[in-house]
Amino acid sequence: MAVLFVLGMFLDWVGILLLTVPIFLPIMKSLPFAGAFGLPGVAPGDVALWYGVIFMVNMQMAFLSPPFGYSLFYLKSVAPPQISMAMIFRSAIPFIGLQILGLALCIIFPGIILWLPHLLYAAHG
Repeated sequence: MAVLFVLGMFLDWVGILLLTVPIFLPIMKSLPFAGAFGLPGVAPGDVALWYGVIFMVNMQMAFLSPPFGYSLFYLKSVAPPQISMAMIFRSAIPFIGLQILGLALCIIFPGIILWLPHLLYAAHG
């Protein structure tokens, strides 16, 4: 996740997707995710879905992170002239912190991600 976050500071998410998913997804599928501290893990069939959602949350977080946070530049284009880019960068830090917390929760408690797909697949399958 740290590699993805750092790459997200400098590259677009599509480039990161094309560079990292062919490398990281097979590695993720080969590792067991039994859960830690008595928490539930991730079933082997669910690893790709779990990783995909975590990847996208990480890319959203990178989309907000300086120095090349694209959404921060979009915000600057619609902000009043007295709002500086430095002010926008500083203002993004609490949101990045909240996304780190959300990402950590999704990693520690994979049921947050997998609950709804399991519910929908069970209802239709």
